[in-house]
Amino acid sequence: MSLPTSLRYTSDHEWVSGDGPRVRVGITDYAQDALGDIVFIQLPTVGNSVAANASFSEIESTKSVNDVYAPIAGVVVAVNELLSDKPELVNTDPYGDGWICEIECDPADLASLLDAEAYQLLLGH
Repeated sequence: MSLPTSLRYTSDHEWVSGDGPRVRVGITDYAQDALGDIVFIQLPTVGNSVAANASFSEIESTKSVNDVYAPIAGVVVAVNELLSDKPELVNTDPYGDGWICEIECDPADLASLLDAEAYQLLLGH
């Protein structure tokens, strides 16, 4: 399982890249592996405000449909349009081309997220 040390994480298995005010968000390698083959992603709407820990997207796999939770509060400023045609990018490159959206946030809110070591402990590794 891949776990970049440069990212921040949530207990709901989302990752955040960047120091703000604009950050990139996706789901972790652990989450995509647990979901199985991803077949559809409902992307959030650009311009929508999101609340921390609130559902803002859905991922459908061959196993189930699951919510994706906003790791921090803010405004969605970009979405990964590639996922509309290629949702499997989340499986093949969860920390690269499989990102879901970008959120403009208060950089101070990033302090509440887990570092890679804390996330790894959460997973029991």
